[in-house]
Amino acid sequence: MALSASEPRESTAKKMDRRTLLKSGIYTAAARATGDAFASALPHIPVIDKSKREDGTLSREDFTFDKQRNAYVCPAGNLLTTTGTVGPDHTLRYFALKSACEACPLKPKCCPKTPSRKVTRDVHEDARDVARALAGTEAFGQSRRDRKRVEMLFAHLKRILRLGRLRLRGPRGAQDEFTLAAIAQNLRRLAKLTAHPPPIAAMCVA
Repeated sequence: MALSASEPRESTAKKMDRRTLLKSGIYTAAARATGDAFASALPHIPVIDKSKREDGTLSREDFTFDKQRNAYVCPAGNLLTTTGTVGPDHTLRYFALKSACEACPLKPKCCPKTPSRKVTRDVHEDARDVARALAGTEAFGQSRRDRKRVEMLFAHLKRILRLGRLRLRGPRGAQDEFTLAAIAQNLRRLAKLTAHPPPIAAMCVA
């Protein structure tokens, strides 16, 4: 998208930051909220979620997030609040009151081994929710199939052609080395497409 002379140009750092967030599915939700022109780029990427518990106790999805109060509500109606401190893993921690958990009839099914319940929430959870909502669409499946075709070529360059690292220095050297590797890859594919089995000799009938 071309910029007019009156529009300010973005710094390189801002562009790189936006690209990083867009790849992780974080930028899109923020762009939608602010009306950014790049909001049309949908994050068709799977979300890695480890909040599901396998021991039979309540998972985070069983709690309801109240966006206005910035708190979680447990199935029994108790609030889990946060101090707003972001941990090293980019998550906020929401805690329930110990007195509320001790009097709660769902404690054996919620936090049987701890005095009170804790729920974590990623600081970019809103963007992750957008990506989760797109996971079951046909466009998401098509994007994954298209991405697989492209990523398989890069995996072939790294594993088969041993292009795990570039040996020539500088942008021109990297471009030349990558071009040669791509040519070799295309020649291998061309040989497989045009190769024909050897002709079978006609059997002589006595």
